[in-house]
Amino acid sequence: MAERPPSHHADRLPRFAVEVHQNEHLHRDAEEVHAVVTVTTTAAPGTPGPGDGSDTAVVVMVDCSGSMNYPAGKLEAARAATAAAVDALPDGVSFALVRGTHRAAEIYPGGGRTATAGPAARAEAKSALGSLTASGGTALGSWLTLADALFAGTTARIRHGVLLTDGRNEHEEPARLDAVLDRCSGRFTCDTRGVGTDWEVTEVREIAARLLGTADIVPEPASLTADFEAMVRAATGRGVSGVALRLWTPAGATPVFVKQVAPAVEDLTGRRADAGPGTGDYPVGSWGVESRDYHLCLRVPGGDVGQDLLVGRVSLVTHDPYGAVVTLGTAHVRAVRTGSSAERTAVDAHVAHYTGQSEMALAIEEGLDLRRRGDAHGATARLGLAVRLAHRSGNDRTARLLAKVVDVDDAVDGTVRLKATVSDADEMTLATRSARTVRTLRGTR
Repeated sequence: MAERPPSHHADRLPRFAVEVHQNEHLHRDAEEVHAVVTVTTTAAPGTPGPGDGSDTAVVVMVDCSGSMNYPAGKLEAARAATAAAVDALPDGVSFALVRGTHRAAEIYPGGGRTATAGPAARAEAKSALGSLTASGGTALGSWLTLADALFAGTTARIRHGVLLTDGRNEHEEPARLDAVLDRCSGRFTCDTRGVGTDWEVTEVREIAARLLGTADIVPEPASLTADFEAMVRAATGRGVSGVALRLWTPAGATPVFVKQVAPAVEDLTGRRADAGPGTGDYPVGSWGVESRDYHLCLRVPGGDVGQDLLVGRVSLVTHDPYGAVVTLGTAHVRAVRTGSSAERTAVDAHVAHYTGQSEMALAIEEGLDLRRRGDAHGATARLGLAVRLAHRSGNDRTARLLAKVVDVDDAVDGTVRLKATVSDADEMTLATRSARTVRTLRGTR
């Protein structure tokens, strides 16, 4: 279906501003153009306040497998956190609570439906949590399948899941979870949390990545309540769902990669869906009032010195209730062929910054893997590189996490030593949060 200008539906959506950061000067022998695209949203004038949640649905999936009995108090902490999440739901939101073990079951309201948030429904939901007990195993795909069915019974356009687990997906084949994620992708978004240290980082991160949510560790059950409240408030504060980054390139130009680089690194390249000649859509989920950065790399054909090229057009698009495409914002990526010196064709500061942070995230992932496999030399080299890149980019949060896994002798050149003893919580926290980035300074060019 052809694009059309924003309609009355778009008047109620957040306002999208799209800005391109790049060095447009491209050496005559260069084949690739790099650009960082910053997308920033602000609330539309006259939009409903936080008390109106009629276009939003939330399903909370609570791990109730047998391991939630250990240590004592973990299940109670999950129960309290879920109750806090229910309290955080604005009136009008459709919601349901799911008990997850080796099968999924409804906690509230039951009957394959959702409830509408209000004082009575919130009280009933919290009362239903009191009967939760822990037993059985873990089959994450079954939890997501039930959530998908509950969302399908609503008219909400913004559909968001919250999934809490404390264990590995041991009661279904990996292919089963993979198929469920394929089916649920684009139907709802989902934040995932691992409580304690007996769950699998790759599983939790994969669910969040495929369903365009966030992933994190909650080492201590007592911290669950604040995290659940924050997730629900963020989910119910979103104003538009089903957003895609639409990239058009002219004949002869092709995308090499498309990555989200802030607030975290996420490679979107393989998620491209054809949207017409030279055009592809990369899903970027639901949006509230926020800002995200994307790194594009485009391969371009040769050209004469002085030639001014339009090498890409970036749009943020969604669909109105009738299925028509609504364009939320647009910007252009350009290139001017030059034979000038390296100064004219230097890498843009935004591009350099995020290239380094993407490299940092990969170095952490590889370094931790090498450490687990007993390759101390390889792990030291990769984690040392991560320390150097974290220091260079000003990513103090990641630097602090790295310092719990390695002893840093010199952050500038990345000289480190592996710690003899590292807690599971510290290693898993670094692994889970390794892709988080810091923004470039405003005004940087």
